[in-house]
Amino acid sequence: MFDHLLESGDEEDRTKKPLTITLSIIIHVVLIVVLIIIPLLFPETLSGSMQQLTSLMAPPPPPPPPPPPPPPAVTQKVVKRVVDDGTFRAPVEIPKTVTQIVDEGPPPEAQVGGVVGGVPGGVPGGQIGGVLGGVLGGAPSSVAPPPPPPPTPKPPQRVRVGGNVQQANLIRQVKPPYPPLAKQARIQGTVVLEAVISKQGSVENLRVISGHPLLIQAALDAVKQWKYKPTLLNGEPVEVVTTVTVNFNLSG
Repeated sequence: MFDHLLESGDEEDRTKKPLTITLSIIIHVVLIVVLIIIPLLFPETLSGSMQQLTSLMAPPPPPPPPPPPPPPAVTQKVVKRVVDDGTFRAPVEIPKTVTQIVDEGPPPEAQVGGVVGGVPGGVPGGQIGGVLGGVLGGAPSSVAPPPPPPPTPKPPQRVRVGGNVQQANLIRQVKPPYPPLAKQARIQGTVVLEAVISKQGSVENLRVISGHPLLIQAALDAVKQWKYKPTLLNGEPVEVVTTVTVNFNLSG
């Protein structure tokens, strides 16, 4: 009975062993196929993970810069100084050409010396009795030219009325209009101006001496239009400084 049990157990083990080996082979084949197919089905996922791994790796440090080149060697030129002690020495080489020195002699001396009757500071070749600064070869003159006549005194450019200078003759007189404000305020009076009568007889350079402020502008505008006869002094027209009086009176 026990022998039958032992034999039956051995038979079950023998039947299970091929089945286990077959299942193990199938599982290994499936795992290998899965590992091969997954990269083909999901290439983006694998490439992303590879990029992450690549980015996590730090790049290698750059190589150090090359050392600077050595500075060029400075060559110093040695200048030979020739000291001349004044002694004659024989030449080292015989020159190919010999230069001849020609003695031209001293330069001709200027003719220095005077003549009888000459003038100090005169010119060689001049004539006796000539004039300093004259023309060589000119005719001698025994009589000096007469001096020029004195210039005629010019009359003064501007004179003032008074003394021998009389008041200029008025040719045209423009009466000033009465200012409205002065008329309403019943203001009247006299405006005194100093004027320069030009050589042509026109009035220039008016200057106020006295007068009411409301009457001055009207007097200036009127006197500027006045015309005088030119004043003559020694036959020449001159400018005259005179005083002009303008009266403003309210009638009634």
